[in-house]
Amino acid sequence: MTPYDAPPAQATATNPLVGGQPLLDAFARRVSYLRVSVTDRCDLRCVYCMAERMVFLPKAEVLSLEELDRVASVFIGLGVRKLRLTGGEPLVRKGFMELVRGLSRHLHSGALQELTLTTNGTRLAHHAAELADLGVRRINVSLDTLKPDLFRTLTRGGDLAQVMAGLEAARAAGIQLKINTVALAQDNAAELPALIQWAHGEGMDLTLIETMPMGEIEADRTDQYLSLKTVRDELASYWTLEDLPLSTGGPARYVRIKETGGRLGLITPLSHNFCEACNRVRLTCTGTLHTCLGQDDATDLRAVMRAGGSDADLATAIRAAILGKPKGHDFHIGGAPSVARHMSTTGG
Repeated sequence: MTPYDAPPAQATATNPLVGGQPLLDAFARRVSYLRVSVTDRCDLRCVYCMAERMVFLPKAEVLSLEELDRVASVFIGLGVRKLRLTGGEPLVRKGFMELVRGLSRHLHSGALQELTLTTNGTRLAHHAAELADLGVRRINVSLDTLKPDLFRTLTRGGDLAQVMAGLEAARAAGIQLKINTVALAQDNAAELPALIQWAHGEGMDLTLIETMPMGEIEADRTDQYLSLKTVRDELASYWTLEDLPLSTGGPARYVRIKETGGRLGLITPLSHNFCEACNRVRLTCTGTLHTCLGQDDATDLRAVMRAGGSDADLATAIRAAILGKPKGHDFHIGGAPSVARHMSTTGG
């Protein structure tokens, strides 16, 4: 029986995977959301994310599809209710749709409330219909500009038309879309209002994100840093922004823009500590569990699996890691990156 045929774990008196104590950290925050990077590879080379000549991981260091399924399933047994698949670019991983198909069994059983992904959209047109058939209802698409030439520059060769085709295919399949946009002082700052208007006009929420100092790249992020407090103040000078009491346990603060009718999220890792209600952890494609995006804490779950550890052993390692989840991140702009790993390795 493969992991894709296996039924979800059932609660027993001795099974630590279901029931019992929820996944609580030392600050009484309940972890119910797992983001899994399925690959560090990507078909784009965004200037703020990757080095131009990126060195990717050897295949032997990356979790197999079966290992990814297994560790995600243990998390679900421990109470994770939302699972987001990320990268790199998840849709470039060979066998990715097979992984989604296998994990969708947890949707059918009711153990998992939501299975979703974050993508750059370049391959979405080819997979949107199947993703919808497998139970994916929402997708986040990273997009920083609507200008084809600027898109090509920011992504080092990407084709904006491919992303637009992907968005159209996803909407046609009934998938709800949210746009994630990194605010870049030198490149798209002036375009942000137009991006917001476009997204809201297409029925999509949009979330703005400050640059995150993760991993060494050629560029100096100090030059690109744009405080979203400044952006919000500018938007409020000509739009009516209404704060929304929406809490997802995540980093975004939300406002409704009266004039567009849409919702805008603001993720401010450098100008605001957003950790008080954090409900999420990240698993890299190498099986390393990070309980905080902005800290270098790490638990090697791949080692547990490849040493022959049981699901109970994995659960024990996960619980111990969650108890060590730090109170908050330590991002700062300028100088060396706050953490050495790239976002593409960690999972966006």
